[in-house]
Amino acid sequence: MGYGRSTSKLAKLTTKIYSSLRTVEWKNNAVVMIDQTKLPNKLVFVKFTDYQDVANAIRTLVVRGAPAIGVSGAFGLALAALQSKAKTKEKLLEDLEKARKALFETRPTAVNLAWGLNKIMDVAKKDRDVPKIKESIIQTAKKMAEEDIETNMIMGKHGSKLFENNDTIMTHCNAGALATVGYGTALGVIRATKESGKKIKVIATETRPIMQGSRLTAFELKHDGIDVSLIPDTAVGYVMSKGLVTKVIVGADRILRTGHVFNKIGTYQVATMAKQHNIPFYVAAPLSTFDRKSNPDDVIIEQRKASEVTGIAGKKTAPDGINVINPAFDMTPPELITGIITEAGVAKPPFEESIKKLFKSRM
Repeated sequence: MGYGRSTSKLAKLTTKIYSSLRTVEWKNNAVVMIDQTKLPNKLVFVKFTDYQDVANAIRTLVVRGAPAIGVSGAFGLALAALQSKAKTKEKLLEDLEKARKALFETRPTAVNLAWGLNKIMDVAKKDRDVPKIKESIIQTAKKMAEEDIETNMIMGKHGSKLFENNDTIMTHCNAGALATVGYGTALGVIRATKESGKKIKVIATETRPIMQGSRLTAFELKHDGIDVSLIPDTAVGYVMSKGLVTKVIVGADRILRTGHVFNKIGTYQVATMAKQHNIPFYVAAPLSTFDRKSNPDDVIIEQRKASEVTGIAGKKTAPDGINVINPAFDMTPPELITGIITEAGVAKPPFEESIKKLFKSRM
């Protein structure tokens, strides 16, 4: 699909997407985000003018979702550029590199963060004039935010062809507008399917321990008037065995050249159950989420704090001193995946070959 058509689509959907669910944006030399830790009870916007505050927001899940943190990282470097008092390019690059490290260390598993940071650093190295470098960084970061929405809409169009009228689609975690700048990857495909005129229903898992499914996905879909039912993570097998699910779609935080997908913890279980019940399992992610260099064993799985598991909303649910294993992500092997939906098309098995073709088509 050409960019011209997707741009007109963007204009058509501006009101809906840019209303209360514009996840992150640049306003008057500041970064404005929805504080996702407050959802669904309150819709709160927070404003940052210091890159260290953006780093903290990424670390504490004020903003989350691979595409959204990629753009947030880029905006964080734009703030670092504005904060820098450097008079020379060399000193400015020093300041930016310090900020890049601080931002990258917040979420090492999601490849979009490194992608966003590296793209800004590349832009910073191109000019000599400090004010020009700063302006280029800001404009590039803003463009990345707009392109994220456009990319997701194109992806949605490709993905919508894989879903039928009256499908009931299961999704895990949140890969919607709140995980991106404003439209969504997995939920973007669901939105596009509905916009194509097909009737669909969604089953969302609650997604323990941070409850992104119940707090964010259910909130988003209800906000957009899409029929959604919420289930406990432990009910995935039950609803599939009862024939209540026809397809599954999830997002991704990193996809390897081999088709191994790293996504929110629990994705592997959902994929395994889908295979058991002969239900197609799709992944939706932009090409910026692909890591074509790493092998499965190279990827660092982020381990999060024990308190996320030992309590809910500040209330203790486990005894003191209990050992906790709390990985944020797991790996779904390619043999469990039916297709990977991107803005360049849909990769099908064998993935190493089809992923290579998608990237060649964008050259």
